[in-house]
Amino acid sequence: MNWTTALKGFKAWLMLERALSQHTIEAYLGDVGKLEQYIQLSGLELQPAQVSTDHLSAFLMWINELGLGARSQARLLSALKTFYKYLLTENTITTDPTELLDGPRLPRHIPEVLSFDEIQRMLSVIDLSEPHGVRNRAMLETLYACGLRVSELTELRLSNLYLDIGFVKVIGKGDKERIVPIGEEAVKHIRLYMEGVRQTMLNIHKDHANYLFLNRRGKKLTRVMVFLIIKEIAGLAGIEKNVSPHTFRHSFATHLIEGGADLKAVQDMLGHESILTTEIYTHLDTDYLRETVLQYHPRNRGGDSRATDE
Repeated sequence: MNWTTALKGFKAWLMLERALSQHTIEAYLGDVGKLEQYIQLSGLELQPAQVSTDHLSAFLMWINELGLGARSQARLLSALKTFYKYLLTENTITTDPTELLDGPRLPRHIPEVLSFDEIQRMLSVIDLSEPHGVRNRAMLETLYACGLRVSELTELRLSNLYLDIGFVKVIGKGDKERIVPIGEEAVKHIRLYMEGVRQTMLNIHKDHANYLFLNRRGKKLTRVMVFLIIKEIAGLAGIEKNVSPHTFRHSFATHLIEGGADLKAVQDMLGHESILTTEIYTHLDTDYLRETVLQYHPRNRGGDSRATDE
């Protein structure tokens, strides 16, 4: 039984035998579909009945690396267990590869993820009547729109902004460059900052003139300062989670994946090296990456988001 046949049968089984809601059925199908994507990306060419416990464990580890929250990972595991229970009832498999699967043995703590509403609350408490407020709003919008590391944010250069076509060039780990789509809200607030506050600064240090985000002394912001700014904004918004710049990166990934975005597109935008192979990493077409962000990022869907992971 191939993936297409298995998923069609699984959908019918969930509907008729389990009597689940349409929303739950679609969520389960989406989660099992992520496993199929992983198998394809790994080049293993396995059908559902050929997937082992080791394959599933590696998949869950990969999902964690992409930044999916703990609650979403638990639901994904539940979907996989249900899927293989279905294959057992159909006699497609004789042993259940999920039976001994308790979830990924994570090498590190699963990061906090903000819900879309929590991010909106943080954005809304920033005082735009203050010059640093305009800058801070642009920074948070950029972090969430692009899933940047804090070092990538502080290193953003004016010469690497292609706002008219909705892209920024990011300098990542090891000075590796990548092109990342940026949504209209982030572009709007970057322009407000560039054309207003930043343009009126008379003390910009000549060695820092090409950096986008500057402090009051005209030099680029440090990572520590961005961390402190975000901590303060989270406190003003009444958010008790341990919020850091990296929280926005994980929230970006979680919300895209939860919305149905292609896993490889998310991996590409995050700038992750391939977890599956040490061969040269092949990037997706930039038009496809931009379409992914426009379609699945909550800030591009008029605030209509069900991304409420922890």
